[in-house]
Amino acid sequence: MSFIKSSLIISTYNWPEALNVVLASVVNQVSMPDEIIIADDGSKPDTLSLIEDYKSKLSIPLRHVWHEDVGFTKATILNKAIAQSKGDYIIQVDGDCIMHPNFINDHMAFASENCYLYGSRVNIQKIYLEKLFTNQQFQFSPFSAGIKKRTRAIYSPFLSQFYKPKLELSKKFRGCNTSYYKSDFIAVNGYNEDFKGWGREDSELALRFFNFGLKSRRLRYRGIVYHVYHLEKSKSRLELNNDIELKTINEKSSWTVNGIDKYLNE
Repeated sequence: MSFIKSSLIISTYNWPEALNVVLASVVNQVSMPDEIIIADDGSKPDTLSLIEDYKSKLSIPLRHVWHEDVGFTKATILNKAIAQSKGDYIIQVDGDCIMHPNFINDHMAFASENCYLYGSRVNIQKIYLEKLFTNQQFQFSPFSAGIKKRTRAIYSPFLSQFYKPKLELSKKFRGCNTSYYKSDFIAVNGYNEDFKGWGREDSELALRFFNFGLKSRRLRYRGIVYHVYHLEKSKSRLELNNDIELKTINEKSSWTVNGIDKYLNE
């Protein structure tokens, strides 16, 4: 499905060391997206400097969508970035998730309308961070040092065939490794910007995808990312965010009022 234009959205906040190895893994992709957009939740200028450096290493557009740091507003910056995207298909990762060389190719191979994809996340351990950043490592295998959940690092197109699209919710869904048609995202009005602080913005989006009638497909054994260890974000807003998600569950809603539509005509 190479005729479909794709946009890779990478969310980040004040961690250029991690974003550096993530962008290195983009350069190393077997198939490239049509554009890359960094959704920046208010980083300092060193992140912009890194992005400018990478523009000369890439043959595709690399854009930086930034807003002022007002706390954790990931849902908002993702909506702003996706509103500016030119692709028909959105592939979304976090700025601390290094991509397998076939990552873009895998997501595009399974892209289908009325279905969103979600892939596996291998964890890079805390004790390995110094070596990771010193070596600027962006390639791993199931036998690499410094990782856990090794079975998630197994790459097997054959085994991946046994995972089919389903009309169901999965607790394994993560916004750090997902893809979907932009038209489906707009149909549910994107992320709910009522979410402030860490937690539930991804699972609530998946709930609305489900309520809208989208199927989901797990990219097991393909579409792999390697998640760089970091300290947990503050969960001070988690109870409030849980309430927002519970409202979506109880009302079976597929639309959020406070979503992407406000940016689409800018």
